[in-house]
Amino acid sequence: MERFDYLVLGASHAGLEALRAIRAHDAAGSVAILDRESVLPYSPTVLPYVVSGKSREDRLALRSRGWFDALGVDYRQAARATAVDTARATLKLADGKEIGYAKLLLATGATPAIPPIEGLDAVRFHVLRTLDDALALRDAAGAATHAVVLGAGLVGMHAAENLLRSGCRVTIVEMRGQVLPGYFDAEAAALVAGAFRQHGVEVLTGRRVARVEPDGAGCAVHLDDGEARSAGLLLVAAGVVPETGYLAASGVALERGIVVDEFMRASAPNVWAAGDVVRTPSFFNDATPAGGILPDAVEQGRTAGMSMAGDPAAAPYPGGIPLNTYSFFGRRALSVGRDAPADAGADWEVLTRGGGHDDAGYLKLVLRDARLQGIFGVDVLFDPGIMWELILRRTDLRERREALLANPEDTARALMSALWR
Repeated sequence: MERFDYLVLGASHAGLEALRAIRAHDAAGSVAILDRESVLPYSPTVLPYVVSGKSREDRLALRSRGWFDALGVDYRQAARATAVDTARATLKLADGKEIGYAKLLLATGATPAIPPIEGLDAVRFHVLRTLDDALALRDAAGAATHAVVLGAGLVGMHAAENLLRSGCRVTIVEMRGQVLPGYFDAEAAALVAGAFRQHGVEVLTGRRVARVEPDGAGCAVHLDDGEARSAGLLLVAAGVVPETGYLAASGVALERGIVVDEFMRASAPNVWAAGDVVRTPSFFNDATPAGGILPDAVEQGRTAGMSMAGDPAAAPYPGGIPLNTYSFFGRRALSVGRDAPADAGADWEVLTRGGGHDDAGYLKLVLRDARLQGIFGVDVLFDPGIMWELILRRTDLRERREALLANPEDTARALMSALWR
């Protein structure tokens, strides 16, 4: 049986960053990375652009084979795990082979969540999580005249715009009261939904699908109020769940994902985890959603890799801070951090400008004790990475909050420039 000093399962952002961190401290240890796909690693964030044709499937690779070779990493494709035996420190693959490890990183990401809708299993529907999904959706979009998208998260909204551009009439159904719930505040979401409606997309929020049934070459989507929509193409974009099916009886603790500590160590010995597969605390130590975004995956992968390699510079993962950028119909929405809770006390402050039909854009700052908690904007320029740093550093904005509202980009850059000196 083969055995490696470091075994990385999953080859997207978290796994790749972990490799870089491992090799930065340990140039000699044996390393293998197992990719369940048969193509070079890519980011799931580009898949909507594959559907639209803006990105070619042969130009998506995050890393070349030469990159792995230069690091002395054994990169293997089409390697899907079926079981982990932490007592024996082995990983079993779908082809029956076993691989031993001294240290294991689980970075298997997430898989589409399929809602329990009556009749869904009897009709053809699409999801969008892999390159194969994107290619299948692109091909189907060319033949459909009316598409129904279940879910108004980033995947669903991106896909809806691309389906519209392909010539489909599009209906979006979202069970929550706004589009992009969990990503943007209500005002920003209303501006996004308004833009979709202006372009002819039917946006139904606060609505549920009761059942679906076959209807000719497509299906009929029955809503909770008795109305129905005919769909030649049905896309289920109801979120994702961590890919943990291979961990049954492994001894790795699961609670809506792999439970990890501040150095991304799982409950089983010599096992780490990072990326969409983990459950991590929020930076804000509250119910704010954590994880599930690319910067978090990179940060978690770096933390895990440094910890695995015993790098003394390894720092605890600070917790998730939501960060999202979203382009739609030539416009841009940005969000970093959290909104104010409904029961916010006197220590909270919310500053806004614009909104509605204001051509100057919309901006909202959320502060607590004069420290930035969240920032949301539509058609207003600011650097999300710098805002993320201001939140992470708990920078006191008492004297600069009005300037930040008036000119967020330049004010934040000046603040960070002073902090970095």
